[in-house]
Amino acid sequence: MRVGMGYDVHKLTENRKLVLGGVEIPYEKGLLGHSDADVLLHAVMDALLGAAALGDIGKHFPDSDPAYEGISSMVLLEKTGALLTQKGFFIENIDATIIAQAPRMRPYIDTMRENIANALGTDAECVNIKATTEEGLGFTGSGEGISAQAVCLLTSPLDMPFRQAEGGCGSCNGCPKK
Repeated sequence: MRVGMGYDVHKLTENRKLVLGGVEIPYEKGLLGHSDADVLLHAVMDALLGAAALGDIGKHFPDSDPAYEGISSMVLLEKTGALLTQKGFFIENIDATIIAQAPRMRPYIDTMRENIANALGTDAECVNIKATTEEGLGFTGSGEGISAQAVCLLTSPLDMPFRQAEGGCGSCNGCPKK
């Protein structure tokens, strides 16, 4: 089992769409960034990549690369999911928190969960998203920006003891073939 943690923050600015969890949320400001600046997905990707010891989103999708300018973070999340699959990792769960004074997130959270699950090829029951304010404190509380945090648990057949019913591989402690 491997645990990953991700964090991201972006400044709120005028003349940008507010996109969180792949959902465009009606609001007077959006997040400033090279891509669509979806802080929730960026935190989730960093958690997933960190758990797999594959670096971070800056390594895989650098903001110095024009190919990623304005790109949907859903596309980047799909690429992250494909990389995890290629490396043999399974997503057990993702738990994320959006920190924003406004707008209210509750009406969009179920769609965000579905979007993340679909992009990663997992079940929405494996994805939890919460939202909170900071009671007017700090940069999120004053409405200057939005941040997100995420943690995840990944598993891999190489990390788990093989099921005795499957006979095991003989390479791990407690394996029936050892």
